[in-house]
Amino acid sequence: MIQSIYDSPLYKMVNPASLAFYGASNNFGSMGSIILASVKGLGFEGPIYPIHPTEDNVQGYPAYRSLDDAPETPDLAVMVLPTAIVPERLEECGRKGVRHAIVVSGGFKEVGEEGRVLEGRLKAVAEQYGIRLLGPNCIGVANPYQKLNTTPFPYLGRPGFIGMASQSGSFITQMYSYLQRLDLGFSSAFSCGNEANVDIVDGLEYLGACPRTRVIALYVEGITRGREFVETARAISPHKPIVALYIGGSESGRRAGHSHTGAMAGPDRLYDGMFRQAGVVRARSVIELFDLCWALGTLPRPKGRRVAVLTDSGGPGVSGADACSRAGLVVPPFAPETLERLRPLVPHTGSINNPVDLTFHRNHMDFYTRIPQALLDDPETDSLMIYFLMPIEMMTRALEQMGLSPDEARAKSLEIIEHQGRTMAELKAGTDKPIVGYTWRSLDEPFIQTLRGHGLPVFPGPERAARALAALRDYDELRRKVLSSGTD
Repeated sequence: MIQSIYDSPLYKMVNPASLAFYGASNNFGSMGSIILASVKGLGFEGPIYPIHPTEDNVQGYPAYRSLDDAPETPDLAVMVLPTAIVPERLEECGRKGVRHAIVVSGGFKEVGEEGRVLEGRLKAVAEQYGIRLLGPNCIGVANPYQKLNTTPFPYLGRPGFIGMASQSGSFITQMYSYLQRLDLGFSSAFSCGNEANVDIVDGLEYLGACPRTRVIALYVEGITRGREFVETARAISPHKPIVALYIGGSESGRRAGHSHTGAMAGPDRLYDGMFRQAGVVRARSVIELFDLCWALGTLPRPKGRRVAVLTDSGGPGVSGADACSRAGLVVPPFAPETLERLRPLVPHTGSINNPVDLTFHRNHMDFYTRIPQALLDDPETDSLMIYFLMPIEMMTRALEQMGLSPDEARAKSLEIIEHQGRTMAELKAGTDKPIVGYTWRSLDEPFIQTLRGHGLPVFPGPERAARALAALRDYDELRRKVLSSGTD
């Protein structure tokens, strides 16, 4: 294990002060040019030195025929070049004193024996000059805090708390807009590609030491250093959650992973056991990977698996209770004192039992104040799951019927929504029990966006909400096992 983030081979790749760029031109259709445009687009503030055999200027930067001509030794070299010349250019970097490189170019061991030989040459050059390289056959890195993006897609959204190491490059880039829709973002993310001399274990170490990373996401096609992975994860997981998506467990997944990055996958049960031993929470889908990261990065750990469910209708309540049961959670009866607190707040047409069904016959302001507080105070529950429903169309229509103009009605509705969002945020901040929401309405509705903006996870349906709550408890149980058995 590294003693400091500065000891990681990835540090200068993710936090370079300057970089050399091979493969960009003034032809904006080439991959190299697209990636350099991404670097510019996010606003990287350090010097950039394009290396080009004929151009004097590339995308507004002075270009150099060779890195030998550049005025300084950059921290990082990014290479988007024809495969055959990559080792030669890496040697040029080595002579200049560059010790970190990202090799985006593919066509190495993932394509067969000829590529394997070429990758061997690349590794030999790296070893000769002490160069640590990410790739080959990788997309590179995104560090929004450093305004660095060496991937072809524009980084969308804000800097966040999810740190990701991936054995697929495009996977990271295609998550930019997905995380933006959830109001989430990466602290830093990188693809390891063929892992010539920096692998996913190095990535895990870096993210474990990264102060901006609250939860680590791993996309795994095959781990070659299994023992080191377990040791590293066991040192990190008691203090920082790790969520892994392994896709090489099926025969189809193994074949695809091998042709993609040359990864050597193993049986699904092997990775299941390795993750449990290491304290790693396993996700079963891409969507679940980020659902679990969202919950683990924002919510407190529940003391048990008992859930209070609050809805304003019977269907969402029954569905929520069923989803909890399927996720390994329990929806228990409330304590007698909780039932007494709920009785005057819930109409006789509803239910004060768990799940609580408020129905549409009661003042909805209670739904977001006194009722959830009573459920959080209940000694028989460990977490709270709420069905959220506040369609702005319904509110504006009612306000218009009361004499407000359409503009006034919408403004008043948004004011109420913001107030209720702040109320829920205060409720969340005032408890050590996790709160998650679910809805069958659009996630783009103003109320849902407001809740998410205040840091409350709201999922599209009870199944994902329940699985997120279950993951909180799964993680706590895994970390306790790791701590009780030691880290050796």
